[in-house]
Amino acid sequence: MHSIQEINQYVHFHGAPSRGKILMVASSPSTSLQTGWPIGFWAAELTHPLRVFQEAGYEVELVSTEGGDLMMDGYSNPTDASGYSAHDIITLGYMQKPEFNEMLKNTKKLTAVDTQNFDAIFLVGGQGPMYTFKGNTELQKLFVDFYESGKPSAAVCHSTTLLLEAQTSHGELLVKGKTWTGFADAEEDFADQAVGMKIQPYRIEEEARKIAGTHFKVAASFSSYAIADGNLITGQQQNSGAAVAELLVKLLQA
Repeated sequence: MHSIQEINQYVHFHGAPSRGKILMVASSPSTSLQTGWPIGFWAAELTHPLRVFQEAGYEVELVSTEGGDLMMDGYSNPTDASGYSAHDIITLGYMQKPEFNEMLKNTKKLTAVDTQNFDAIFLVGGQGPMYTFKGNTELQKLFVDFYESGKPSAAVCHSTTLLLEAQTSHGELLVKGKTWTGFADAEEDFADQAVGMKIQPYRIEEEARKIAGTHFKVAASFSSYAIADGNLITGQQQNSGAAVAELLVKLLQA
């Protein structure tokens, strides 16, 4: 018979045993060459999927492009003076938890993980990925390793920039023949107008539409929109993180 201490090793959220482990990857802090702002990850794109994963009984490990402490984009912080994300009570709730704040400190670099220890991968978006995910061959390899192993492989918002370049082991773009989504041009227009300057160095939708043999779709601006095409799952923007996570969990439990 198990002792209480032994049983507690296996009990996770809502008293359910762990169903498996999901790797989340976020951008390390950077600086926007467009705006000069310090940039990182978008809070809701971490916290909203994290809630879905944890409530479904999955363990989560968070790693980053360079390792070390992470920083959320200012406008995504619900306590930011701008009030832009003041409605985000999920992130606000997580920010009260010491475990969450520890999760953001001293992260491993993405190359330090063994993909065999995880059941799925989820790329967190934000402003950082437009610089730190672009051209990142280490992250491309990690993501493709998950994808080619048949494991759910997800990206949301600006993290989908990786899919503009990521190639399979056969040398073809991973998105060839795929239907997928990411941050829309109309949403970039809205964001640029809101701050009075061009925020991003390039646009995901604009670049995706130049790729032959792939189908990039967007829904209404800032609506929750996610697509699963095989084991590739993508979400349009910050309001789509939970929907992406729910599709990922559905694939894991199929």
